[in-house]
Amino acid sequence: MLYYITYGEFQFHLQEYYKRTGSRMQFPEMTDYLFRKGMLSKTPLHELPPNKMFGEMSDREFDEAVNSFVLALTPCSSISSDVLEHDIIPFARDVFIIRHPRYTRPYKHTHNYFEINFVAAGECELAFENEQRVMKAGELCIIAPASKHDVIINDEDSFVFTVMIRKSTFNTTFFSLMSQKNLLSYFFRTILQGDAHSNYLLFYSDDIHWQKNIIRNAMAECYKQDSFSNNNAINWIHLFFTHLLRDYSKTVQFYNYQLGTDFSLILQYIQHNYQTLTLAALAEFFHYSEPHLSTLIKQNTGCGFTALIKQLRMADAVSYLVNTKMKISEIAECVGYNSSDHFSRIFRSEYKMSPQEYRKKYQNSEDLFQPMAQGT
Repeated sequence: MLYYITYGEFQFHLQEYYKRTGSRMQFPEMTDYLFRKGMLSKTPLHELPPNKMFGEMSDREFDEAVNSFVLALTPCSSISSDVLEHDIIPFARDVFIIRHPRYTRPYKHTHNYFEINFVAAGECELAFENEQRVMKAGELCIIAPASKHDVIINDEDSFVFTVMIRKSTFNTTFFSLMSQKNLLSYFFRTILQGDAHSNYLLFYSDDIHWQKNIIRNAMAECYKQDSFSNNNAINWIHLFFTHLLRDYSKTVQFYNYQLGTDFSLILQYIQHNYQTLTLAALAEFFHYSEPHLSTLIKQNTGCGFTALIKQLRMADAVSYLVNTKMKISEIAECVGYNSSDHFSRIFRSEYKMSPQEYRKKYQNSEDLFQPMAQGT
């Protein structure tokens, strides 16, 4: 059975309990405590977010607005370290966003959905496996399923959005954004797809206002009760991901059970130097042996070094063909081929048509960026 309370009341009781006892509770523990004290309502509260945009509010104004949003809770006397989708994401919702509660008790847990934590103001502590770090305003962490973690906020002024996305929704709706030509996009797919190991991706955005604007409006949709709200929330988060990948992929860091944190730098180096880069030069620059580096690239991008270089060359070649008037010989040189004949042969083997034919078919059409050929 569901019970109801506003965000403001729930946070007030968490904070007061901490000040009174010096102890903290996890979210489910406080829910059960409030239930036993008779402080939860049996009937739904009807405070719904107004039909307005929330981006222009100050942090204080938006925090007060969130205090009026209604939480629907299910009391439970036990707390589990394994949180499932149906435990926290409402039925018929693909995306659910909360203001992360402040002053909770540290308790690492895992879940079977994707979680994004965005620090909109102040800071929070991120505990991830055996790693501890402080996330500052502008930082965002995408946590893959099966990753043991916790987020702790120790003051009244910090504001952290927690975005929860069903795994099926993430795979069908958002992974398409991670199949662009950018090399880090290939890596994102690989590092987040598997459940066998803990992983996160950490970004830094200096455009906090823009990011807050998007997530605020997505969060408001999560608490509306109409036939449009779920799709609207998905679309806001889709826009959020698009902006993140386009403008902030160069800031990415990650956790990986096998690799050091410099592997994202290797990917960026390949991205910016693929025209003339060799495996030997890459290994020498980053002080790896060639076999070991080759294995790392294969494990974390899904293809070998040579195939990866070809993918990057072909992706940029397609962009030049459909968006510029450059000569074929000029495109060949720009993407790293010594002759236009060699470039044309490779291109034809990938796309089953010549560069000239590709340009004629797709230039000035709506479908400018065609997917790369399968099997590359």
